[in-house]
Amino acid sequence: MAGFSAGAGDLLARWLDHLRALDGASENTLKAYQTDVAEFLGFLHGHHGESLGVSRLSQVTQSDMRAWMAHERGRGLSARSLARALSSVKNFIRWLADREGFDATHVLAARAPKFQRKLPRPLAVDAAQAMIEQVDTQAMEPWIAARDAAVVTLLYGCGLRISEALGLLGESHPLPEVLRIRGKGDKERLVPVLPAARDAVADYVRLCPYPPEPGLPLFRGKRGGALNPRLISRAMEQARLSLGLPASATPHAMRHSFATHLLAAGGDLRAIQELLGHASLATTQIYTAVDQARLMEVYRDAHPRA
Repeated sequence: MAGFSAGAGDLLARWLDHLRALDGASENTLKAYQTDVAEFLGFLHGHHGESLGVSRLSQVTQSDMRAWMAHERGRGLSARSLARALSSVKNFIRWLADREGFDATHVLAARAPKFQRKLPRPLAVDAAQAMIEQVDTQAMEPWIAARDAAVVTLLYGCGLRISEALGLLGESHPLPEVLRIRGKGDKERLVPVLPAARDAVADYVRLCPYPPEPGLPLFRGKRGGALNPRLISRAMEQARLSLGLPASATPHAMRHSFATHLLAAGGDLRAIQELLGHASLATTQIYTAVDQARLMEVYRDAHPRA
């Protein structure tokens, strides 16, 4: 790899192979890890002007870490992106330290820059329902309108990612009471299916000119091929403009709405984590902040300052 020694490049490749084989990391995740760690190794190589092997990587100091982070900020990396890159570097060095038996405290103790985490922007319950109803009336061809409504219903009613909904195959119909979904990192989870979601998909299949076939996508495009997710985004964009909803009313916002409304109704955070397929509970906990933010909005509206 350009910018650092072949030895460091080999170690990086082995770590990525380890993640791919044992942790089931997705290719997009692996690519992000590779980019982050390669930038770090390239900086160390230029900073010290020497080849990088296990011996040199085992001697990374706090000063090295501070210099790298200052360099990354200097080239315009945001605090959020630097925090992600630091996490990648820590994971790589932790793996290397476990494998080679050295103390990685100086790297692992490095603190990520603070940043304001963006909260998901869910729709209100009535707005989410209005979105589904609006999408169901827009397309000129009834089967396409039913298709779009079925997809959006799955996003909101089951908390699916758009890729997961469009990844359903013909054999998924009729939808069972519990769907087996393979999500990010090839991780599998079980998702209960509401009657409304089953009915929406059944309506679509009944109207669709392309019968569901095993091994082929359940949701089809106009010419029978796999449905492009951009078409769902466009349908929701048209609907939000008609309804006067904000630009944040996207397909992924329906998944956020699913989680937020479930939590507001008393859902258990750990159960919601399982339904969403989050690897870490910390990822799901962001919805508690969303719920608190919504409570504060209600409080401020009810108790305006004099």
